[in-house]
Amino acid sequence: MTTHPSRSIRQVIPGAETSDGAGVRIKRSLGQQPSVRLDPFLMLDEFGSSDAADYIAGFPSHPHRGFETVTYMIEGHMLHEDHMGNRGDLRNGGVQWMTAGRGIIHSEMPQQESGTMRGFQLWLNLPAAEKMQDAGYRDIQPEDIPEIRIDGGLVKLIAGETAINGQSATGAVSGSSTAPIYADIQLEPAAKVSLNVPASHQGLLYLYEGDATLGQQPLQRSAANILADDGDSITVKSGPTGARLLLIAGKPIGEPIVQYGPFVMNSREDIEQALQDYRDGTLTA
Repeated sequence: MTTHPSRSIRQVIPGAETSDGAGVRIKRSLGQQPSVRLDPFLMLDEFGSSDAADYIAGFPSHPHRGFETVTYMIEGHMLHEDHMGNRGDLRNGGVQWMTAGRGIIHSEMPQQESGTMRGFQLWLNLPAAEKMQDAGYRDIQPEDIPEIRIDGGLVKLIAGETAINGQSATGAVSGSSTAPIYADIQLEPAAKVSLNVPASHQGLLYLYEGDATLGQQPLQRSAANILADDGDSITVKSGPTGARLLLIAGKPIGEPIVQYGPFVMNSREDIEQALQDYRDGTLTA
C-alpha cells in the first residue's frame, strides 16, 4: 500500500476585517495585500453575518478581467446577473464558478432582507495564455456537488481530483490548467480524514467552525493555514465539538501578477489596455 507523507503548516494568514462591494463586511485572508497571495490563488474572503446591514448593499454591477471567481454559499440567497444574460440564484450549498476571461460585467445582490448570509469567495488566477478567453459562467446546484461520506463526517468536493481516505473522488469542476482542489470538510467530534494533495500543488486549510489539528498542529480559525511542501497528503482530526474547514489547493502558474482592482493581468500595459477597453465599452467585446 502506498503511503503519502502528510503535510504541515508553514504559515498562518489571519483573516482581516474589511468591506467590499457597496459595504459588505468580510474577512479577507489571501489578498489583503498584494504580497499576500498563494499562487494560483489571488484572494479568499469569508462573509457571514445575521445583521442585514453587513450585507444588504451587495455587489452592484462591476467588471472583471483575467481570472476566475468561485462563490460558495453556505447559507443565504444571492442573485448573480451578468452582461451575457446569465442569472444564477445562489442558495444554501450552491456554487457559482465565473470565468472572467477577457471581460465580464456582473452584479451579485442579496435576495433577502433578514437572516444569515454566509459563505466564501475565492479568486483563482488564469495563466497568460487563458486570460483573454471568452467569459463563462457555471451555476452549480448543491445536488451536483459530490458528497463523500466518511466515518464521522462528510466531504463536499466542489472541484478537483483527490483520494479521500484512500478512495478516489472527482469534484463538480475539473480539467482546469491549475487543477484546483476545493473541498468543504465536515467532521463530527474526534473524527479524522485524510486527503491527497499533490506535491505539485500549493494549498491551505481554512477552519471556519469548531477546532481541528493537522498532525499535531492546531489550525487557526478564520485564517489561511498555508501548507508546507513537505508531503502529498493531509490528515485532519477534529476537536471535541467537531469542525468544518475548507481545503483549497492548486498548481502554481509562476507568472508575474499585476492587479488593478478587478483586473488581474501580467503587465502594466495589460492593465492599461483593460482600463481603456472598459472606458471604450469593449471590455466584453
